[in-house]
Amino acid sequence: MLTVSTRHAIDPVSAKALDTKGLRDAFHMDGLFAEGQINLVYTHYDRMIVGGAVPGGAALVLDHVKECGTASILDRREMGIVNIGAEGTVSAGGSDYAMARGDVLYLPMGAGPVTFAGAGRFYILSCPAHHAYPARLVPIGEAKQVHLGEAATSNKRTIYQFIHPDVMPACQLVVGYTQFHEGSVWNTMPAHLHDRRMEAYLYFDLAENARVFHFMGEPSETRHLVMKNEEAVVSPPWSIHCGAGTGAYTFIWAMAGDNVDYRDVEMVGMEDLR
Repeated sequence: MLTVSTRHAIDPVSAKALDTKGLRDAFHMDGLFAEGQINLVYTHYDRMIVGGAVPGGAALVLDHVKECGTASILDRREMGIVNIGAEGTVSAGGSDYAMARGDVLYLPMGAGPVTFAGAGRFYILSCPAHHAYPARLVPIGEAKQVHLGEAATSNKRTIYQFIHPDVMPACQLVVGYTQFHEGSVWNTMPAHLHDRRMEAYLYFDLAENARVFHFMGEPSETRHLVMKNEEAVVSPPWSIHCGAGTGAYTFIWAMAGDNVDYRDVEMVGMEDLR
């Protein structure tokens, strides 16, 4: 079963007028992971698609998506897939990829239909592409690690870069995830902006009663969304994107836009946050 919903782009002036429900309707994404279903959100931020696939007892095939306007979803797109569940298999382009928890798979433009099978919980990210780079399965041992923050500021963390220029080529998709050291809860703080790229976060590995407070908005007028386990949020280019959890968690970040330069950001000073 395939379901697709749409998120239209919201400008910063319009966002200021939104109440909590309005913010959640525009930026928050839940219900992505349901057994026997593929659930996608088609965003108008660089045409990024965010979604989830949970095969359960039968394989699921992702092929035609009306919102893409092509016969098959990857006719003019590339895709990143992160397995946040148990072992599963993804098949595309005539190849089968066995994916353990935490593995990331890159599929290029033209790879054809995508089949999900096994006990995996597959997080799906896709954006338009202009070139067919080689497909690649990237286990965590092949990811680039970046260590940031410190325990004293509660943001000591390790960033794992998978679909990233330092690891492999892609058109515009950049994907990785961030894990926190014991006692640290703040992500992406100090905050920053990158007007040339949108971003999406998926928060997972949260306990049932734990929450992440995701901060967004312009630096001069910040807002927040309360996130549960396996919920995602789309971050427009004009918005900060940082958060703090009530307990341990991991988050997957994905970007699309004008470039793939992970360091192309405008830092926001703490004194400028309101």
